[in-house]
Amino acid sequence: MHRLAFALLVVAVSGCGGVPRIPGVTPYKIEIQQGNYISQEMVTQLKHGMSKDQVRFILGTPLLTDIFHAERWDYVYWREASSGKRESRKLALFFEGGKLARIDGDVVSSAAGR
Repeated sequence: MHRLAFALLVVAVSGCGGVPRIPGVTPYKIEIQQGNYISQEMVTQLKHGMSKDQVRFILGTPLLTDIFHAERWDYVYWREASSGKRESRKLALFFEGGKLARIDGDVVSSAAGR
C-alpha cells in the first residue's frame, strides 16, 4: 500500500507544470555550449592556400567531417546563455588538393574571396 501511495505522489508531483516562484529568487541556469567556438579573430587568421593541418591548428578539429565530402569541413557552434539568449554560428571550409580554397558561413574572413 505504501508503494502505491508513493507512486501516486511521484506522478502527482511530476505532473505539476511549474514550480512556485519566490519573488527576488531565481533558479540557477547553466550555460549550454555545443560545438566548436569560432571567433572572428580565429577566422581572420585563415589564408587562402593553407594546409588542412594549419587550419586544424587555428580552428581545432571540425565538428562534422563527411567521408563523401573529404574536402569540406563544417564547424558548428551553438550556445544558450543562462538568460535564455541563443547564439549559433556555422562555418564551412572547402579544400582543393588539401589546400584551403573557400570559406562560407556566418563568420567570414577577408581572405574568403581570394
